Amino acid sequence: MDGEVSRPTWSRQIEFTLAGIGCAVGLGNVWRFPYLCYRSGGGAFLVPYLLMLVVLGIPLLYMELTLGQYLRRGPVLVLAKVCPLLKGVGLATVAISFIMCTYYNVIITWSLYYLFSSFQSPLPWENCNNTWNRPNCTDQATNSSFSTTASQQFFNYNVLERTGGVEETGTMRWELFLLLLVAWILNYLCIFKGVKSTGKVVYFTALFPYVILVTLLINNVQLPGALTGIKFFIIPEWEKLKSLEVWVNAAAQIFNSIGIGFGSLMAMSSYNAFNNSVLKDTLTIAIVNSLTSIFAGFVIFSAFGYMSHLQNIPVSNIAVDGPGLVFVVYPQAFVTMPVAPLWAVLFFFMLLCLGLDSQFAMVEVMVTSLLDSFGATILKYLKHTEVLVLVVCSTAFLLGIPHVMQVGIYVFQLMDHYTAIVSIMFLAFFEVVAVCWIYGVKRLSQNVVEMTGKKPNIFFIVCLTVISPLLVLIILVFSVIQFKPARYESYVYPPWAQGIGWIIALASIIWIPVGAVHTLWVLPGSFKQRLQKSITPFALDKDAKTPYYLERQREMCSNIAVLSIDPLPVKTPVQTNL
Repeated sequence: MDGEVSRPTWSRQIEFTLAGIGCAVGLGNVWRFPYLCYRSGGGAFLVPYLLMLVVLGIPLLYMELTLGQYLRRGPVLVLAKVCPLLKGVGLATVAISFIMCTYYNVIITWSLYYLFSSFQSPLPWENCNNTWNRPNCTDQATNSSFSTTASQQFFNYNVLERTGGVEETGTMRWELFLLLLVAWILNYLCIFKGVKSTGKVVYFTALFPYVILVTLLINNVQLPGALTGIKFFIIPEWEKLKSLEVWVNAAAQIFNSIGIGFGSLMAMSSYNAFNNSVLKDTLTIAIVNSLTSIFAGFVIFSAFGYMSHLQNIPVSNIAVDGPGLVFVVYPQAFVTMPVAPLWAVLFFFMLLCLGLDSQFAMVEVMVTSLLDSFGATILKYLKHTEVLVLVVCSTAFLLGIPHVMQVGIYVFQLMDHYTAIVSIMFLAFFEVVAVCWIYGVKRLSQNVVEMTGKKPNIFFIVCLTVISPLLVLIILVFSVIQFKPARYESYVYPPWAQGIGWIIALASIIWIPVGAVHTLWVLPGSFKQRLQKSITPFALDKDAKTPYYLERQREMCSNIAVLSIDPLPVKTPVQTNL
């Protein structure tokens, strides 16, 4: 590490809480959870979902927030300190977050396109009388495999102007290119001052989506057929709980929705005050995230019930997963609502806010990690942190350009499939191994005592020691067993494209073995001694005799002296040679 750079903190602790909520609550709450719920037994899905929240989501979030706040560093240095052998996991989390931010911003780009297109009446996807429509266009959803809706054709042939496959690159979509630039400018303005600017932005971006969700629900429940959609969403099909896949899907949804393994929340918690209550933030972020998912399900399926009533088709024929849910199916519901442009504007503005919160959290991981590791050197040449943020955003913008070409949707789906599904589970598993089993739950508990003066509940200790690592392993194994090659609708990617997908996945995973080899290379002694040191927390700091390690030891002595709950005199821990 180049040197110690004074670490800023959130102006108010509520700013971190809101930022954490904004990071966790994203587009997946709006399209992924409702889809999984209806496909996995309706209301019955809430049983495994809430159980996984308690024994998996909350403990692992507690773990990440504790480490970030205690060590006051981003994921790269945190993992290097807790387990030098697996320091590559920290690098991998930064890599996966950066890869994701290059294409996640494309969703914000689409939201901006729809937002601007909604300021007109009638809405442009309302009928088939447009230049982009094909002969098989229909104004209403049907069971026919031949016809496609006006809403679907607007997305495919007007917004995307998509080609026939990934092998046809097509031309640049200049409208999307400019909107992608706008999206990155918005991101830059949100984070260019670090937590000082982010803390102010989240008051709006984290809270305003709830105003829109409540408004949409009030409107939707008054529509005919809305109750049918809500019943479809919540009525349990208990026999579905016999399927292992349902339980694994519940665990995976909790895992990905909260953002375990992406490093975003760990990076943001590193700007907390040292004695902040980790438990309070953990419970607030995790519970609000899950309640938002459930609430969004009522909003989405009340609209689906209305569409089912109008078009006389089952609700099961309407719900789809992924971008199609919010950019095809839901916009189709707007066209029959009173004051349709108003609801369209509100909905897509909500998507914009949800996307921005998650997006700038992923960018923050890269910025924080660069400053932690090379802060002095970077600031020597760039002078200001704002310039570094500009460089990161500009690089990600350039890498995102293929997504706004006519082939963009195929590139987007390929990257999302191999990054969000394949890579993240490997990263999460090794992170849990590094922290829970090598760094140790006992040591993590002592960190909590130093910060707050209170020991973690026995529940967290049991979960982090046994239950959570076991569940992560099960999800990883199941993800590998049931893995399916990427596809977009009926289009199946050719083998060479699937190969590129695996290269994308390896772009983050590869850092784990690379980091392990590097650690064993730089540590002194025989191979056995190096291996032993590599699984010893802070081994790299001790051997390098860095100022950081010595500073942390003095800080630990001071905190133990103040917060010790041992009945012996306070002077005992102070006199201990650490």
